[in-house]
Amino acid sequence: MSKPDELLVNVAALVESGQSNQMSLTVVTGGAVITGRLAPEAVWRQRVSEVLTGSDRVGEFSAVFDSPVTSGPPTHLHFHVARILQGTVGIPETGGMYRVAIEDVSSWTVGDFSYSDH
Repeated sequence: MSKPDELLVNVAALVESGQSNQMSLTVVTGGAVITGRLAPEAVWRQRVSEVLTGSDRVGEFSAVFDSPVTSGPPTHLHFHVARILQGTVGIPETGGMYRVAIEDVSSWTVGDFSYSDH
């Protein structure tokens, strides 16, 4: 998208203002379908930092995520418990942490998708 979807920016802003992590969203970006729950950027950064801190190999990168969140309208969506949908599989199965530029979202819908073998 050349201009970010104003409605999607408003959804992201509401997540940021409410400090909620219960809004489920599915987006298409760069041909990938990502589905999961949105988190406020500060909460997302903290969680990523915690995961990195616990790693022997990449622990030094945790400080990058400790920087303060900039003010202004949101420019990114911060997914947690999210999956990239590929065929009948969500990758990773347990959900991951994804940051998606709002301007790169080509389509979206409220709610998340999951597959069942039934």
